[in-house]
Amino acid sequence: MNTSNSRLFLTYITVVILVLLGIGAIVMPLTSQIGKFIVMLTLLGALITFIILIANLFEKYIKPVRSATRVAEELVKGNYRVRTYVTPYGEAGKLSSSINKLAQNLQEMTIQEKMQESQLKTVIDNMDSGLMLIDERGYVHLVNQKFLSMFVIDPQNAVGYLYYNIIDEQSIHKAVQEAFLYEEEIKDGFTSSMELGNRFVEIVGAPILNEVGRLKGTVLVFHDITDFKRLDQMRKDFVANVSHELKTPVTSIRGFAETLLDGAMNDPDIHRQFLTTIFTESKRLQALIQDLLELSELENDELRLQTEKIDLAMLFKDIQPFLDKQATGKQIQLSSTISENLIMTGDTNRMKQVLLNLINNAIIYTPEKGEVDFTIHGTDDMIEIKVSDTGIGIPEEEKSRIFERFYRVDKARSRNTGGTGLGLAIVKHIVEAHNGRIELNSELEQGTTFKLTFPKCQTNK
Repeated sequence: MNTSNSRLFLTYITVVILVLLGIGAIVMPLTSQIGKFIVMLTLLGALITFIILIANLFEKYIKPVRSATRVAEELVKGNYRVRTYVTPYGEAGKLSSSINKLAQNLQEMTIQEKMQESQLKTVIDNMDSGLMLIDERGYVHLVNQKFLSMFVIDPQNAVGYLYYNIIDEQSIHKAVQEAFLYEEEIKDGFTSSMELGNRFVEIVGAPILNEVGRLKGTVLVFHDITDFKRLDQMRKDFVANVSHELKTPVTSIRGFAETLLDGAMNDPDIHRQFLTTIFTESKRLQALIQDLLELSELENDELRLQTEKIDLAMLFKDIQPFLDKQATGKQIQLSSTISENLIMTGDTNRMKQVLLNLINNAIIYTPEKGEVDFTIHGTDDMIEIKVSDTGIGIPEEEKSRIFERFYRVDKARSRNTGGTGLGLAIVKHIVEAHNGRIELNSELEQGTTFKLTFPKCQTNK
């Protein structure tokens, strides 16, 4: 029994004793000697009876009710771990049991709420899109990590501030205003300048309404659609480039054919010259279509490598006569340094295609009397192939586009040599299909180096 209960119990006993003493003081003078003894025994018995009754009353009713009151006060304060004294008797026992059950349920609900809150926070913070929640007064209540990283904002300067003081983007301000004004879902797009350059962001906003339809705020979701925009632009460029590349040889073939039909075929010299041009253009058209089909196959993961062990020194010897002829025609010095016994697993024909493309490009884009160097060497587990030239080089701003379809450093020179502009795109796909990596290092008017890295074939010693 705690101090408070003990004090209350003693108070009740004191009151009973005083009442009995009062009764004794009144009755005792009015009775005989034997009567006084009987009165004293009666009063003593009454005192004992009252003490037992009060103790029983205290234990079964007053103590549980006081304990239940204290627990109820703690529950109001939010302390759901507290429990009341449980008595097995009567209505007080039911009250104590019910309060304990209530406290247990509230505690479990709190734990579940914290778990759900933690899960929700984890989901929100790991969203691939930025999220901002704004109340009806324009104050920010919630932002996630993606939002903070997209706009490079300190989290301490976000929640609790007005949205227009956090981000100075008119498109966002407009989106919020439209969500508040029209109370319907809105979409908008804008370009935001961030640390990684220009990023395309799509805003999706929706108003938050309460159960009676009153506006309580708005939620904005920011989707980074930079990759989508880039792919869409690449698709448009691809369609335009294919149309242009096909139009040139088709127009040429049609023009010469019409000229022949109009009477030029009667002149043997012109006849032969025009037919030669038509044949050349048709070969170029065939090469373009073949490269397009091959690139489509590579990009759709339909490439099937005929893998075998490849001796890279022997592979280069197979293609060297053709390359020497190309280099001699332009008076270019072609040198090679190849380590022996370098074996990799791959498709022989595809690897020939890679080396022929890179070395032939180096020869094409290197002025006469320049140099092209080809090296192959290995480490413990990797093989490194380098193709270097002293050619025209690649401007810094165009290096990121070098592996795009139809990209040309020198468009006139590439077309004059029959290039389709798809070679490096095909090379990149073949290299990656062999679990390799291709890197570029180039300086304008100084030259270019392509470095390929492949896993070495592990042979049993």
